[in-house]
Amino acid sequence: MLKSLFSAFLMYSRIPMPKVEWREENRRYSLGFFPLVGLVTGVLLTLWYLLSDYLGINSLLFAAVSTYLPIFVTGGIHLDGYCDFTDASSSYAAKEKRLEIMSDPHIGSFAATRACLYLILQTALFSQISSLRLVICAACIFVLSRALSGILAVTQPSARSGGSLQSFVKPSHKRTVIGMEIFFITASAAGMIISAPIPGTAAVIAAFITVTYCRYTALKQLGGFTGDVCGWFLQLCEIWALAGAIIAYRTAEVFS
Repeated sequence: MLKSLFSAFLMYSRIPMPKVEWREENRRYSLGFFPLVGLVTGVLLTLWYLLSDYLGINSLLFAAVSTYLPIFVTGGIHLDGYCDFTDASSSYAAKEKRLEIMSDPHIGSFAATRACLYLILQTALFSQISSLRLVICAACIFVLSRALSGILAVTQPSARSGGSLQSFVKPSHKRTVIGMEIFFITASAAGMIISAPIPGTAAVIAAFITVTYCRYTALKQLGGFTGDVCGWFLQLCEIWALAGAIIAYRTAEVFS
């Protein structure tokens, strides 16, 4: 279990961890520990908010650093998947060609444009956070998105037989991993709703709508999931859950 934990952080974050041998038994529960990378990101976001509030840092700088934090923790691995799938999806090519495009290390114009718009929108949304309760809700999104991504990876068909995702899916103890993901989904959703009931509920609903949309899109366009598709889903889940929370928060303020 400990080696699976280290493997998860070594693959999905840039947080220093003890090196473990690349063996299947060392990755058996790695996807189950994947949400803990989000927990680290959420804790850093909360600490950054407290520091910003203490120092009187303006909302724009707070939002810009908040947008950078997930990339700092993960090295941008999920944003890379978002870009790869965006290029493939925008090509309107056949399945085989889309998979080939996703394997290309170069970024296309569609991905570059949408990545820039994504980061701008995420920065704008973070700039609307003005309370610790809302920050905790936003921090839990990082856990929820990874737990949902992990459960999709182990329960949905794969679009290709190989790849980095399959190196974690194939050796996984699926029943245990699914149980771990359900725990993290439940805990993070509860944390969001308890910390900020209306925004948290809206964020959870937005996250599950995103699951439905991304699952339908992935199966229709590729016939299954890959590591890039999971990264694409994770990024969409995080921004739309955050958008749901902010919109609900502001709407509740207007009518209160």
